[in-house]
Formats: sequence, structure tokens, C-alpha cells
Amino acid sequence: MSVDEPPGREVRVVTLCTGNVARSVMLAYAIDEVASRAGHRWRVSSAGTHVVEGSAMSARTRDALVALHQLGPRPYGAHRSHQLTERDVTGADLVLALEASHVSYVRSNFPGAATPTVLLGQLLRDGPPTNSLVECARRVSELVVATDLDVRDPAGGDQATYDACARQLWLMAEALSLAYW
Repeated sequence: MSVDEPPGREVRVVTLCTGNVARSVMLAYAIDEVASRAGHRWRVSSAGTHVVEGSAMSARTRDALVALHQLGPRPYGAHRSHQLTERDVTGADLVLALEASHVSYVRSNFPGAATPTVLLGQLLRDGPPTNSLVECARRVSELVVATDLDVRDPAGGDQATYDACARQLWLMAEALSLAYW
């Protein structure tokens, strides 16, 4: 299956969590790597719903990403947190949220946006077979948002908690790849 809309066009994805210093950052790096390996033209960015703008990712996030050897060396120090804006939402083909509350946030704050915003876990669980990831996301975005598929926020946890979150998000990115590429 293909994710391109139409073939060859760059697909713009925003990954979304709360503070944009852990989960959405991990997922963005994972999806970028998986898409790159598959030869897809994706522009992946990350944002948060309640951000202290310009914050660096946490040291535990960085260490969890470094521990994911599949990613290889990356400029992790360049990341700065970013509050989700209307421009992000309307400029994206897809917003992948990591909690049901993030989907609700987008729908409440950007009600006119046509961009599908979905809970990643729900997309993986409930996504109907289709030739297009974006079309599948549109269909899933019409469902009642699942409240049992959140990716737990590692904030406040030890390094093992961050490492486990990074591994979970890597596996979800790979599952997305298997389902749609």
C-alpha cells in the first residue's frame, strides 16, 4: 500500500503529545527513520498541546533515543519544543496524537481544520484497509476516540520508563510501516 497522495507528493505529518519534549519527539524521529528507509518523502514535525515554547527535549528522552540503535546518530540537541498552531494543523496531511485528550484538544481548538487528527493506537487498531494512510486516518477520525489506547507519558519516570516508551513508539512506527507501505 502507498501513503503518497498522489504518488511522489511529500506527505506532511505532525506528531503530537503534551509538552513536546518526550513522546511526540520520539515518535517523530521513529517515523522519519522508518519512512526514510522505505524511500517515502515524508516531512515529519512534532508539537505539543501545552508547551513551554523553545524547551530542549529532556535528557532522558535524548538518552532513550540514543539507545534506539535503529535510529543511528541524529542531531538531538537541535530539537526545541513547539506549541501546536493552526498553521501546523492546516499544513499537515495527518496529525498523529498520543493521547485521546490530544485529539480532543485539536478538535476543540482548530474546529475548521480538515486535517485528520487521530490517536496513533486507534489508527493501528481500527484503521480499515486502504491504499492511503491519509484516507485511512480520515475514516478513523470519524470514529469515537478510544480512551484506552493512550501512550503513557514517561514524564517523572526513570530512564527505564523513557526507554520503554521509546521502544513502544518505535514498534508503533514500524507497525504503521507494515500496515501502509
